[in-house]
Amino acid sequence: MFDIIIRNGQIFDGTENPWTKMDLGIVDGKITRIGDLSQEKAETEIDAKGLAVSPGFIDTHVHSDLLCTKPEIHKIKVLQGVTTELFGQDGISVAPVSEETKPLWQKQLKGLNGDIGDWPWNTIEEYLEFLDNSTIAGNATYLVPHGAVRTLVMGFDGRVSTKEEMEKMRLLVEEGMRQGAVGLSSGLVYPPNVFSNKEELIEICKGAAKFDGCFVVHIRNESNQSLEALDEVIDVARQSGVRLHVSHFKVAGKINRDKFVKALEKMDEGRKEGIEITFDQYPYTAGSTVFHAVLPPWMHSGGTAEMLERLKDPSVREKVKKDLATRDDFENWSLTCGWENITITSVTTDKNRNLEGKNMGEIAELRGVHPTDAAMDILIEENAGVTMVIHWGDEEDVIYGMQHPLQIVGSDGIFGGKPHPRLYGTYPRVLGKFVREKGALSLEQAIRKMTGAPAQLLRLRDRGLLREGYAADVVIFDPKTVIDKATYSSPLEEPEGILHVIVNGKLTVSNGQYIGTTAGQVIRREQTNESKVQV
Repeated sequence: MFDIIIRNGQIFDGTENPWTKMDLGIVDGKITRIGDLSQEKAETEIDAKGLAVSPGFIDTHVHSDLLCTKPEIHKIKVLQGVTTELFGQDGISVAPVSEETKPLWQKQLKGLNGDIGDWPWNTIEEYLEFLDNSTIAGNATYLVPHGAVRTLVMGFDGRVSTKEEMEKMRLLVEEGMRQGAVGLSSGLVYPPNVFSNKEELIEICKGAAKFDGCFVVHIRNESNQSLEALDEVIDVARQSGVRLHVSHFKVAGKINRDKFVKALEKMDEGRKEGIEITFDQYPYTAGSTVFHAVLPPWMHSGGTAEMLERLKDPSVREKVKKDLATRDDFENWSLTCGWENITITSVTTDKNRNLEGKNMGEIAELRGVHPTDAAMDILIEENAGVTMVIHWGDEEDVIYGMQHPLQIVGSDGIFGGKPHPRLYGTYPRVLGKFVREKGALSLEQAIRKMTGAPAQLLRLRDRGLLREGYAADVVIFDPKTVIDKATYSSPLEEPEGILHVIVNGKLTVSNGQYIGTTAGQVIRREQTNESKVQV
């Protein structure tokens, strides 16, 4: 007797092999039989005739680190078929912290990760135990965040670290890996990571490489200096022995389109050299992040509170305006893409709720000020709790990247306000628009990029494929109707065509509706001996 039998479906196993028509049986959270189960019975039977049966999707770039504990909010992930997420992104996340750094991070991350009140943890181990004891709909895995480690050693100081400080950070990374993290992350445009140099990155990556962890990184520049920024992290991987994964790969700004192909060639060259390199990408021509990322790096020294105080100084504001109008030696979004292509997606106060969904050109006109002044005023008014969408590129480049064998699908979804539609639409959009409508990928290719490929990146030994003995994370969808419905103007629309989702053997989405199941688990790095990486 099986707990669940899925009958008559087209099984896409996550390897990119052609689909096969077989039944799938689940017992005690595991896939126990794949084959002809016509003579067997189950407590729950699903007729998947004409439907695709896939491993659960694995999202390699999310910001659900806190709101995953609120299933009524977080349910949109399982409604897309996502059964596992990778937390701890961009070097800016919720653990490890100390009693001194915790309030700084709570303030800085409020706009990005949401707010669940005080954090009853300091270490990564304690955070993962907190998730163990929470009700979560999908599975969670974690990266050691560079910025959190850096602040434990040297606060939010806007300076290069010393050799001794680098070694302390590496030891903290190793500690986080021992506590269950699967890798290390950094976001080299965000404070305090932005103040690090390549030597620091190499040292901390040695701590992840020691455990065969990955280095998941938002590179230092994704526009005018994107090739140099990519060279930097490839060399970090070369010198540290870490596996490199580039977050939300893109080249922003139409004037930089020629760099897109060159960047992919650099990744291919690195692979030929023996460096394990992959990247993730969302299926949209706009990005989303915290709004204070529009400011020059020097503004972030000392953390969010000091940044907000500086914004009140007229002389500082003039320097910011000059830098944003002229400098291209940092990720200067207003110069690269234009204020009119930067839209406010969420704020924290009711008085500014009318700004959500408006671009900075419109907001500046409403306020009768220059867009830079409007941006600085909004950051002050909202205590920096603001997020944005940036329209940066062309769909032709998105498709070109999507078709590359190193590409993995990742949403980079951020909750709150009028979010980027990728929060609600990423996976159905790939399957509907780019597979069915545009033919950019075969269904087998797309599913591998959502399942088997990210499982390989994260070294998940029993997920990402439909195999006997593997964890029963399964998605059943209609390839003829699956589609995203979320748009920039109406981003909270649920997708269509994702019919059933099973997490750890428990039916979680039934007939397209989340049924309240919270069967998610924390997936820790497998505790094996430390690897013998020599660098």
